[in-house]
Amino acid sequence: MLRFSRLPALLLAFALSWMALPPANAAQTQMVSVAVKTLNMRTGPGQRYETHWTVTRGYPFRVIGKKGDWLRVSDFEGDKAWVFRPMTNKTPHHVVKAQSANLRRAPGARSPVVKKAGYGDVLRTIERRGNWLKVQHEGGATGWVQRSLVWGW
Repeated sequence: MLRFSRLPALLLAFALSWMALPPANAAQTQMVSVAVKTLNMRTGPGQRYETHWTVTRGYPFRVIGKKGDWLRVSDFEGDKAWVFRPMTNKTPHHVVKAQSANLRRAPGARSPVVKKAGYGDVLRTIERRGNWLKVQHEGGATGWVQRSLVWGW
């Protein structure tokens, strides 16, 4: 009889530990980018909330929460706001987090520079190769940039 008296405690411990585990998809970071010309970054999940600032097409965000059709997002500087989900998409972009970043003709530090990108510039992700990303600058130039100089996906 003593053996069975521990069973409810073991079942309770198992259930509590299983509930404490994060969902399987929590390990995967969900990213979105701005799909419209300009997007209002709001203080809450709705149009009645104040606009903090605006961003332009392609700007990348990490999704940190959801409420209906609204996404709570964080940017490369750690700023947080709410955006309307239908105004975002899954097109991968990066933003320059360094003071400047050289876009090069080929993936390598010795390759010629085709364009200099500045802090906050948005770059559309075209290809990934090791620590290098082939990107298109919002101004149109295409080149390779070191992954450590940018933030996004």
